[in-house]
Amino acid sequence: MSWRSIAEQISAVTGQAFSIGGRTPVGGGCINETSVIEGSGRRYFVKLNDARHAAMFAAEAAGLAEIARTRTVRVPLPVCHGADSTAAWLVLEHVELRAGDGAGERALGAGLAAMHRVTAATFGWTQDNTIGATPQPNAAGTDWAAFWRERRLGFQLRLAARNGHGGSLQRKGERLLDGLDRLLHGHSPAASLLHGDLWGGNHAFDREGRPVLFDPAVYYGDREADIAMTELFGGFGAGFYAAYEAAWPLDSGYRARKTLYNLYHVLNHLNLFGGGYLHQAEGMIDRLLAEI
Repeated sequence: MSWRSIAEQISAVTGQAFSIGGRTPVGGGCINETSVIEGSGRRYFVKLNDARHAAMFAAEAAGLAEIARTRTVRVPLPVCHGADSTAAWLVLEHVELRAGDGAGERALGAGLAAMHRVTAATFGWTQDNTIGATPQPNAAGTDWAAFWRERRLGFQLRLAARNGHGGSLQRKGERLLDGLDRLLHGHSPAASLLHGDLWGGNHAFDREGRPVLFDPAVYYGDREADIAMTELFGGFGAGFYAAYEAAWPLDSGYRARKTLYNLYHVLNHLNLFGGGYLHQAEGMIDRLLAEI
């Protein structure tokens, strides 16, 4: 039984006996089953999925730990992860979340800029992870255009072809991949630590109003990719952008590159949720091809 296994693992890693006295399902996710468990005077947030997703949870725990080490933006700390014959799980620190205010939005912008100042020698990460439920390859590279072409857009386009989205999407996609060096000519970003899946639903604020990031798809890449995604679905206030710009202004070419970076996420939505995103993806590719 997974819940017994989870309680036993929490006891083992914390060194304090833990038994589940109550469990409250939490809505809002479309990939995992989520619950808050409590007992022995403690609370934890738990994600559950099929046992085959154990590696996904291990990578998420590593990503949260990577961000936590920077001491820039709060994340729920990973407690443990594992799997048994029935399920895989990730146990996290329970953080009471609420909506933010202007001060919180500004703190998030400044904190994210500080997180982006943490850099690596290469693009990618030490391990592959997932973007939503889709595999995200992170093999290291020193050429940003090549990384984005092969590990991001090319990977999603190949997956789309396997999912039955061929035809004009693939023809236009190949032209875009061929022209990517021209689109990124002269742009040499640092390999910044990225959240990787920074839409509005993946941030909130704790009881003290401090920003909290969660559900990351961590890798090191162009910081503009994180900022671009904040604009894709909304959910970030003007104070967030003002504070980020004050801490580390974006290059003037960001507006042109924003579509290139958000195309990755729209293609991922196409692969996860189906053809409703096909027209949007093709329209974005058309706009980018017009710039080549």
